[in-house]
Amino acid sequence: MADSKRRTVLIVDDASLVRLYYRGALEQAGFAVEEALNGLEALEKLLSLQVDLVIVDVNMPQMDGLRFLERLRAKAPPEGSIPALVTSTEGKSVDMAAARAAGANFYLVKPLSPETLVEHARLLSGAPR
Repeated sequence: MADSKRRTVLIVDDASLVRLYYRGALEQAGFAVEEALNGLEALEKLLSLQVDLVIVDVNMPQMDGLRFLERLRAKAPPEGSIPALVTSTEGKSVDMAAARAAGANFYLVKPLSPETLVEHARLLSGAPR
């Protein structure tokens, strides 16, 4: 039997246009979407939300994406095991390695096409096609 549960994605990015772009693509694909402006706000939201995936930027004020992932991964499951997709304008191998070390499941370099974003969100969240 197909899994019909609607997946929820938490977008963590300080750029309002990026959040709007991601939200549009993900909602059109059937995801529920929540937003946070930085890692600190994301951790607070996760106290009351159940999400299937976080999409997180690296460079943000107050708490950057890598610090957020480290804090998230330090939590007990299920919260600490939420899949994480890191998106950044930084595309060097050292940046990708730092994200993986912090707990990222996958790393994509911005800009992303809507198709790429949705495909990775589906794969990481376990959403049906």
